[in-house]
Amino acid sequence: MINNRTSGILLHPTSLPGPFGAGDLGTNAYLFVDWLAGAGQSYWQVLPLGEIGPGNSPYMSISAFAGNVLLIDLYELLHQGWLVEEDMQPLAKFRHDRVDFALQGPFRIERLRHAAKRFFADNDAALHAAYTEFCMAEGEWLDDYARFMTIAEQQEGRHWNLWPEALANRDAQALRFLEAISAEQIDFWKFCQWCFSRQWMQLKHYANERGVKLIGDVPIFVAYQSADVWAHRELFELDDAGLPTVVAGVPPDYFSKTGQLWGNPLYRWDLHEQTGYIWWIRRLQHALRSFDQVRIDHFRGFASYWEVPAHETTAMNGRWMPGPGAKLFEAFENAFLNLPIIAEDLGVITQDVVELRDKFKLPGMRILQFAFAEGHSNYFLPHNYIPNTIAYTGTHDNDTMRGWWNTASEHEKDFVRHYLGKDKVDVPWDMISSLSASVANTVIFPMQDMLCLSGEHRMNYPGSAEGNWEWRFSWEQVQPWQTIKLAKITAAQGRSRLAHEGL
Repeated sequence: MINNRTSGILLHPTSLPGPFGAGDLGTNAYLFVDWLAGAGQSYWQVLPLGEIGPGNSPYMSISAFAGNVLLIDLYELLHQGWLVEEDMQPLAKFRHDRVDFALQGPFRIERLRHAAKRFFADNDAALHAAYTEFCMAEGEWLDDYARFMTIAEQQEGRHWNLWPEALANRDAQALRFLEAISAEQIDFWKFCQWCFSRQWMQLKHYANERGVKLIGDVPIFVAYQSADVWAHRELFELDDAGLPTVVAGVPPDYFSKTGQLWGNPLYRWDLHEQTGYIWWIRRLQHALRSFDQVRIDHFRGFASYWEVPAHETTAMNGRWMPGPGAKLFEAFENAFLNLPIIAEDLGVITQDVVELRDKFKLPGMRILQFAFAEGHSNYFLPHNYIPNTIAYTGTHDNDTMRGWWNTASEHEKDFVRHYLGKDKVDVPWDMISSLSASVANTVIFPMQDMLCLSGEHRMNYPGSAEGNWEWRFSWEQVQPWQTIKLAKITAAQGRSRLAHEGL
């Protein structure tokens, strides 16, 4: 449950400024924390920080535990002496406003390899001890991740079920042989995860010291091509050949007339229950070390989930199946002192989803863009909120607020004018103000809305496989008046310490 009135910004680190084709955990991340604190914001919410998958999606990670190595700050590696100045020359084709994953990925991996070689050749006893300690502490997932990444690279990206049989089936002798002949590659991936972990925890400490908490994002499902499925295939709905029999998705909804076919393998919840949900407990433990709160994506899948036969080409011909329900969250309650979890309860929400959320006092989500197509009883209108709520103008899956307004129907625009009591609406600021004035204890605004950006700056188009996750901002776009206005709104609604400083 969330009790304090707070405000925050949604921004993925890849959207930060920086010289190497995408934002990372370097200087600009710290500057962003400083900006958040100066604007009276209490939260920085990010998308999943795991390795990206198909379509560059952070929601299709190849590990539920590993961090995205492309976020590693190369300048920190230079400072450590593991990179040299000639490594730091950006490519001329790098863009400041969009991420070109095809360019920046190989660029960063090449430099990480240089850094790993210098680190392992160095004899700094303290740093090597820290690395060894990390590998031992995280070995339960790290060893399988490093093996998986090494084999996947050697197999040129082929899915794990197409690897040589002994490796696909994790034959002990085959894995020992792999570790003997590919020790350098395996160590490289472990080194990258150590660097990511060090840098992320340093950033988290910096943010927390300045009164900014971090909200992470935990996708409910994992990708088929992942270390998790390869290492724990018994926990997933797979056939004898290791292929999914059914996959995840959602039925037709607001975003898609044919539903969304995500393709993730589904869990064998009966097996998870038999283990006391230990894999999920370890996953949440890992997330709560990295974040102050976590949003669990597609929370409704714990009550019931949409199961689609693996051969289908759309999500239309699926069926609802019961999820683990309260049993999983009772296991969480037994494992943790509290549950700082946000339930992403959007989509087709039935009474069992509401009951599960409320039984464990988890805050749900409200999206302002969904509010104006119906009457005053609409669930997403601010006057219908409850305090234990996280309210957003929009999420990464929505258009920007200005983009939404530019494409909204006249009915919706008239409803907005009537609701706000204004003939002329200042978009997005009137929306930000209305949301901030609501009883929702936490409000979150995408950075695009704070910058008043139009629809071409949105982060993701659900159902579209290309062109997503690429948006970046520049500091030149952040005008002082915007920062001051956000700070004043936040303070006026009692959502920050600035409320007591006379702004």
